[in-house]
Amino acid sequence: MMCQHCVHTIEGELSELEGVKSVKAALDEKSVDVSFDAPASEEKIIDLLKEINYPPKTG
Repeated sequence: MMCQHCVHTIEGELSELEGVKSVKAALDEKSVDVSFDAPASEEKIIDLLKEINYPPKTG
């Protein structure tokens, strides 16, 4: 995540996923907080981030 366009893209795409309640991408922290219920899942969120070319970094 490098710019506000990235933030907007990530928040917009994830918010369209069924079951996602809220999304907040933090550019300065390079992080995304997602609140969700079924049918959304961590796996579906990660897959969508990869699909839109923002693969999550795990640590």
